[in-house]
Amino acid sequence: MPLRRYHLLAALPTIGLLAGVPFANRLEPYVLGLPFLLFWIVAWVIATSAIMWLIWALDRARAGASNP
Repeated sequence: MPLRRYHLLAALPTIGLLAGVPFANRLEPYVLGLPFLLFWIVAWVIATSAIMWLIWALDRARAGASNP
């Protein structure tokens, strides 16, 4: 299967976790009872699932449209 532009969305979680941690590395404020850094990591884990689902859905839609 060829690489589509939306497959590049898979790089977002890596960029968010690796590039964002130095900026989010602080204890205050607390978000949902978690230190901000831990909240940042948990948010990206959840966002990763959503992004992977979106890529999967787009791949399925494209495969369904090309196979009548």
